[in-house]
Amino acid sequence: MSLHPLAGTLPAPDLLVDIPALIAAYYTDMPDAAVPAERIAFGTSGHRGSSLKRSFNEAHILAMTQAVCELRRQDGVGGPLYLGMDTHALSEPAFRSALEVLAANDIPVLIQTGGGYTPTPVISHAILNWNRTNTAKADGIVITPSHNAPADGGFKYNPPHGGPADTAITARIEKRANALLADAGTGSGIKRLSLARAKKADCIREADLRRAYVADLGNVLNMPAIAASGLRLGADPLGGATVAYWEPIAETYGLNLVVVNKEVDPTFRFIPLDHDGTTRMDCSSPYAMAALLRSKDNFDLAFGCDPDSDRHGIVTPNGLMNPNHYLSVAAWHLLQNRPAWPAAAGIGKTVVTSSMLNRVGEALGRPVLEVPVGFKWFVPYLFDATCGLGCEESAGASCLRFDATPWSTDKDGPLLCLLAAEIAACHGASPSDLYQTLTERFGAPAYARVDSPLEPARRARFASLSAASLPVNSLAGSPVTSVLTQAPANQASIGGIKIISRDGWFAARPSGTEPICKVYTESFLGEDHRKNIEGEAVELLNQMLDTAS
Repeated sequence: MSLHPLAGTLPAPDLLVDIPALIAAYYTDMPDAAVPAERIAFGTSGHRGSSLKRSFNEAHILAMTQAVCELRRQDGVGGPLYLGMDTHALSEPAFRSALEVLAANDIPVLIQTGGGYTPTPVISHAILNWNRTNTAKADGIVITPSHNAPADGGFKYNPPHGGPADTAITARIEKRANALLADAGTGSGIKRLSLARAKKADCIREADLRRAYVADLGNVLNMPAIAASGLRLGADPLGGATVAYWEPIAETYGLNLVVVNKEVDPTFRFIPLDHDGTTRMDCSSPYAMAALLRSKDNFDLAFGCDPDSDRHGIVTPNGLMNPNHYLSVAAWHLLQNRPAWPAAAGIGKTVVTSSMLNRVGEALGRPVLEVPVGFKWFVPYLFDATCGLGCEESAGASCLRFDATPWSTDKDGPLLCLLAAEIAACHGASPSDLYQTLTERFGAPAYARVDSPLEPARRARFASLSAASLPVNSLAGSPVTSVLTQAPANQASIGGIKIISRDGWFAARPSGTEPICKVYTESFLGEDHRKNIEGEAVELLNQMLDTAS
């Protein structure tokens, strides 16, 4: 992957998104439901798009919200719907549009007091807390495109289990919403009030979701240990929804924590350009995190979250940790420091997350459950404590409370950031130093992901790939031990292929939002061996996709 010459530098004014044009397009541009790119499509984390491309406009939000209202009635969801949003420019107008539909449908809605930003994990946490003690179950909607570009918007639904909706639910929302979108010209089927009337509706109420989340952190993390350590902590919200969270956390628990940047600007002009020269608020990218990295020597530990705060980026004196490295340390620590968790509670990981987690699980005598990409697959395992934590390679994770009940069933960036502080406080060493001790015991894996173009015809051929169609006996000189098209934990399709050898593996899957194929590789024999795996993987994929029928 080539590095853009401006990677890590602040965007020039001509690279910033035109916010007035973006908002105007949201209200005035009408998508055509007959055009696939302008229809509603739920990927691994809801529907995403941009008003400038007619893929995230008011008509989309009205239709999706109406579909959710109908779905929750069909499913008997009678409790409150928690509605949250992040700091993207399109989030506020989409939040207002959704509120108009929810009020017209007389849905009981809870929003943050004063209309403040609400991180994704806070919505998940609120849903679970309500449902522990109430018969009428709650659910939620989060308006966010996660770490995507400033011109993007996103909409995702979290049912009563608190996590991302599974494909059965999103398919129902998608089908009904697209039918409503096709009738958008007449407004048929969509109930809607004016914003002024919606705000006055009895069914719309405010609650301090932030205070409830902050006050409960002591039930999932060893906050006294962090406070007693005196660790100098730095937090960068990256212009996102945690901007109003870090200081209350520090005040509540007596932490030595500084918020390094409190700025919120929908252009995200203060975020350095990512590896490809675009603005992407990815807290696992050393380019997007360049500003925090420059100040790392001011802190014992620093961290950042993406705009909706479901991802974490951990900065130690050694630099930004690879997410796979940190998650391995987190699993190692948690499974030895949560005595009330079931002795059989394991590690949940996606099929493209580092096999270091497998070695950690094996050493601790804990099962490792591999699922397809997408945090929704971890929901049942966190819900019943089959897994103590669920880990995604893209810097997303959550874990159980001290009492082995679920804290959140969606990714929680602040939780994992503060867990890094707990780890440092309890071990007297940074998470990156602790990872080195793991490599001394289990080996040092070399891991990478590359993206290659994927034309529509080749994308379609991915569906025909099977273990039987891949007669591969060795991978970069090591014997192949298994070929997967289904996840070992639940036999669900992984949407691609994974070939595992004695010393490494590769996996390939089409992107759900871009015309690319993502190729992941890992080797426990070093970087040269990993590159050999990568070369063989790309060659094998080309052969398979050119010949598949």
